[in-house]
Formats: sequence, C-alpha cells, structure tokens
Amino acid sequence: MALPLRAIEIENYRSIRKLHLPVERLTVLVGRNGVGKSNLYRALELLQRAAAGTITRALVEEGGIESAFWAGKRRDGDLARIRLRAIFDELDYAIEIGTPAPIDEAALTAAEPMAKAEELRSLLGRKPVTLMKRGGPSAWLRDEDGSRQSYSEALIPSETALAAFRDQGRFLELELVRRALTDWRFYHDFRTDRASALRVPALAITTPTLASDGSDLAAALATVRIIRGEAPDIEAAIEDAFPGARLSFEFGRGQVALGLRLADLPRTLAVHELSDGTLAYLALVAALTSYRLPGFIALNEPEASLHPELIRPLARLIARAAERTQVWVVTHSEPLAAALAEEGGVRPRTVIKEEGATWIRGLRRVGTFDDDES
Repeated sequence: MALPLRAIEIENYRSIRKLHLPVERLTVLVGRNGVGKSNLYRALELLQRAAAGTITRALVEEGGIESAFWAGKRRDGDLARIRLRAIFDELDYAIEIGTPAPIDEAALTAAEPMAKAEELRSLLGRKPVTLMKRGGPSAWLRDEDGSRQSYSEALIPSETALAAFRDQGRFLELELVRRALTDWRFYHDFRTDRASALRVPALAITTPTLASDGSDLAAALATVRIIRGEAPDIEAAIEDAFPGARLSFEFGRGQVALGLRLADLPRTLAVHELSDGTLAYLALVAALTSYRLPGFIALNEPEASLHPELIRPLARLIARAAERTQVWVVTHSEPLAAALAEEGGVRPRTVIKEEGATWIRGLRRVGTFDDDES
C-alpha cells in the first residue's frame, strides 16, 4: 500500500460527537442496530467525496447539513461544523464543513454546506509541517521548494482545495492524498433482485477492480483468470463456500456472462438463476480478490443475505484480502466478528452508545485502546 491509513477523526457528524479511531490492516467493528456503525462508514465515504470535490453535494444528498450535524448537546462556543480527518503514515488531511454566515452571499441557501477549512500536514519530522491550509475561499500551499504560494478567492464554497489544486510537480503530497482517498472502495448492499446489474452480462473490458455497485462482476472475475492464467484465490473462495463448484465465463458480442456449476446440479446456472445469497457472495469474492485491490476497502454488513454457513468462508475471504490491502468491516453479526477474530488474528471492536453518542468500547479519548498494552 502506497499510503496506509492509520487513524480517522470524526467530530459533530450525526451520532458521533468526537472520535479518534485507530485503523489497522483489518479493522472489525461490531454492534447492534442503532448505535451508529453506519455513520462511521459514511464518514469514510465523506472523506473520499472531499478528495473528489463533492463532499458538500454528498451532505445535501443526505438531507442537508442540519440533518447530518451532531444533534446532541453543544458546549458554549462550539462551532456548528463537521470535522473529518484522515491520518496516514506520513501525511494528515483534515476538513471542516459548516453553513454560511448570515451575510455570506456566496451560498445559494442559508443552509448550503460549505467547505470552511482544510489542512494538509506532513508528519515526517519531529513536528508536523503544514503543506496546505484553506480558510474560506482562500488557501496557501507549500510548493516543491518549500515556499508558500497564496491563492486569494480561489475556491468556491462547494469545492475542496484537495480536489481543486492538481499540480503534481508543485504539490506532490496533495496529489498523493487525493489519489489515496479516491482509490478507496466501499461495498455495501449489493442489489440482488431480478433487476440487479449483477444479473446481466458485463462489458467484456479488462476490469482490475470491482465497481462499488458490482455492475462489472463478470468482467472483474474474468480479468484475474485471463491476465494471470489462473485464479487460485477466486477458486479457493468458491470451493470454500460451495464445494465442487466451478465458475464459467461465456464471451460474445462484446460482453462476458458469468455462470456457476454446482456439484449437485447437471448443468451450469446462469447468473440470473443464482440465489440472492450466492450472488452476493460472488460479488464479495470479486471485490476481495480483484486483479488490483484498492488501497482501502470498506465493507458494510457484508453478511447481509448470506446463509449462516457462508459466514466462515466470508471471514477467510476477508482475512486473505487483508494480507494485500487494508480492510474495514462494519457488522452487526457476532458470528462474523468472532470468525474474523480467528481467521484474521484481530480484536473486533464493539460500537456502543455512550451518553447518546457513538463510541467504541475500550477506546480512550487519546485514540488508543485499554488493551493496547496487554
């Protein structure tokens, strides 16, 4: 991984008051419904949208910043801002989103989300060094010579400096963070109904990484076999879940169709004939064994629609993927969390509500766990 993620900070986002959470090669978060697990997942998606320059749009799509902002008690002097931070091995990016001041005429509406502040820091030396700092429409960046370059009124409220400044030669660190975040993949709630894109042939195009909606499922699986000449990880995952089963691919008219031959059936089943659980499992196989895994994969309740017998194979599939990249799993399944603990050698962390706010059991305010020293 070119830029491993070490921790995230989330403040004032939905049920999260303030949280500094370490991120491991395999991070497993388990908890009952309603404790805010999905908000942790969505905060990661917002960081990626900051890299794409669409974070304010994403908040509007969520219902607006007022619905996304922390709804609990506020201390005197608290700014009504959502703060997100991604801490990598050598770099640290943070962004604050708020609403316009009453006299701010740049916003279309009084509740339009606005990028208020951003900062990128280098963590290589004894003390962090600021490489980019944005305040409102203005920003300054440190170029390749270490000189500060100021840009007054260069940004509109709905865009981010992370997405707007794209000069790799002058601002390499900014480009590294932007690429790292845009490379992340989020997989949740694969549609498996009869109208699902997973149930139709995919375009026969070399596909190194599965799309977030799984629409290029057949192409992603076929790419591994065609380029490498074999697909041992894919075959192992299929055998683990469906002993004796084999994938097949049919090419024609610029498309590739996926099929699965089960050991107890006389013919190959086309993808539109597969059960919801089988199809969802195949999508997870493609996501976690693609030819080129993204630098960070987030899975939200991957056990949904799977038969209990597939929980252990899924855990082994996730654990193997975590040997190649970082994987973040949010689940309410205690059996999956327990299986991941065994297969991945990790400690699942329990998401709870503490005084109305989402929290992680055993997490200290400084961002370490009680059991880190044991």
